[in-house]
Amino acid sequence: MKQAAREFWTDERCFITELINATSHPGASLARCRVTPGTLTQKHALDVDEWYVLLSGEGQIFVGGAPGYAVTGGDTVHIPRGQAQQIRNTGTVDLVFECLCMPRFTADAYRNLETEE
Repeated sequence: MKQAAREFWTDERCFITELINATSHPGASLARCRVTPGTLTQKHALDVDEWYVLLSGEGQIFVGGAPGYAVTGGDTVHIPRGQAQQIRNTGTVDLVFECLCMPRFTADAYRNLETEE
């Protein structure tokens, strides 16, 4: 019997629901992310390529050394592996997006850049 995915809080300052992440399918994983109004996520980098697909809300995303830019529901953002990244919810409702990682996300792929500054 399949169990429903459960949302959990992360040190990254957002809520995550892992939708697809299985060792039997190492090529990719998919998660739903939720950032509350006014929150800026932890500055971090991953050792995987990521695609953010914005579902609802509005925010400002920072990738690499580039200036931040506005994102909203319907936008898609590619974050190349190893690039510093953060997203801020600039709206009054939750910012919700799906994150596709290739290959699949594992905890050892995550690097907290705030502790390295």
